[in-house]
Order: sequence, then structure tokens, then C-alpha cells
Amino acid sequence: MKITSLAFSLLLLATTALQAQTPAPATTPAAPAVVLPPQPPDVPAEKYGKDGKINPGFIAAHEKFVNIAKEGKAQLVFLGDSITAGWAGNGKQVWAKSFSQYTPANFGIGGDRTQHVLWRIKNGELEGIKPKACVLMIGTNNVASDPAEGIAKGVTAIVETIREKQPQAKILLLAVFPRGDKPTGKLGTANEKLKQVNAIISKLDDGKNVFFLDIGSKFPQPDGALTKEVMPDFLHLSPTGYQIWADAISPKLAELMK
Repeated sequence: MKITSLAFSLLLLATTALQAQTPAPATTPAAPAVVLPPQPPDVPAEKYGKDGKINPGFIAAHEKFVNIAKEGKAQLVFLGDSITAGWAGNGKQVWAKSFSQYTPANFGIGGDRTQHVLWRIKNGELEGIKPKACVLMIGTNNVASDPAEGIAKGVTAIVETIREKQPQAKILLLAVFPRGDKPTGKLGTANEKLKQVNAIISKLDDGKNVFFLDIGSKFPQPDGALTKEVMPDFLHLSPTGYQIWADAISPKLAELMK
């Protein structure tokens, strides 16, 4: 049977009307983006994840360090980010050989910025111990978000807090290590900011309680580039890099640990 053009038009209109009456499938609204408040580099702050919640790994590591501090055994404390935390990885053998005689404790957490270390030491990591010395190297993770002056203020706040909580401890304040651009390893624009940071924090050296030491020149090659032999990703250290670090600070540490 043939369908006339009039009948076809009526059928098309009926189909369209039926579709218009069919409810559209329900859609799940997109979750609103989590907007985290700014974290000034000199104001203590916990570390948050992209979901807006406190980073559980950060808290777990912090609680572990608090418990180590409560044991009261550590005579030498290292504070910092993943570069410091790496003493337990690539630097493990160098650590044991170079610092074990000092009963050391490694309080480094990957991804930490100045405000996170500041929060940690104000919340238990320097309670229960009386170390002879603290080694501090922090600030590279602030480079993307903070000006040099702000990063230096964060480092200064940490130094002041260590002095407040552990007045007997000598502080070996290290210049922030250089970092290289990928894939060449050449020192890039981030290092210009780090140079400014290091110039400011060097003035914290009082020759009595705080001692500033810049060992950054021991890592690059003569042409100014970093190598994968020392920094595989041009930021974190290899076992060779940790040996360079240990050799560079050991003479000063021997003085401070007397």
C-alpha cells in the first residue's frame, strides 16, 4: 500500500509530538570545582589534595615523625621536601655511612613547601627531642606559586620556629639546590628566582646559631648544566648526588655536632 504525501506528513507530525512528550534522560550535574584558599609561604598550613581534603599521606608521614620525636633519641634532624625524603631511598647507603653516628632523623615529605614544614614543626615534630643540630633545605616547591621574597619569608619563619622550640640546636641552613630544565638539564628561569631566595636567606647566618651553606655549585657541570648521573630528573638526587651532598656538609656538621 502506498503512503500519500498527506499521510506521510501526518505520521511525521505525530512522531515528532510523541518524541517531544518523552522526558529526557536524567543527567548527573557536574561536581563543582574545588577552589582551595591561597597558602602564603610564611603561614603554617596543612597540605591539601585536589579534592580539597587534607592529603592523607602528608598527615601519615607527619604523625610518624611526631612519634619519632617523642622517642627523644634523635640528635640530628633533617627537615625538607622530597629531596630530603630521598635520603631514605637513593641516599640510604650514604645516609648510614655519613650520619649514623649522630642518631639522625629524616623529616622530609615529598611535595612540601615552606608553609607545610612550618605547620609540621609547630605541631609536634620538634617536641620531645633535644637535637644538637637541624639541617634545613626547603623552597623549591614554592617556585611556581610564590615570589622570591615570599619564599624567603617562609624559610625565615621556619628558622625562627626552630630557634624558638630548640634553642640549643645549631641550624645548618642550606641554599635551595639548583634545578634543571628538561630535556637538557640546563639551569633555567626557576634558578634565577632561587638565587634571589638564597641571597636573602643567606643573611640569616649569624655565625652562632644559624649557619648558611650554599653547595649548589657542586652539582652542575662546568657548562652549568645538570646531569642525569647526579639528578636523574634534573631535580631529585641519585646516589651519586647524595654522596656529593653528604661530602659537602660533613665537615660543618662535625663542628655543629660536638
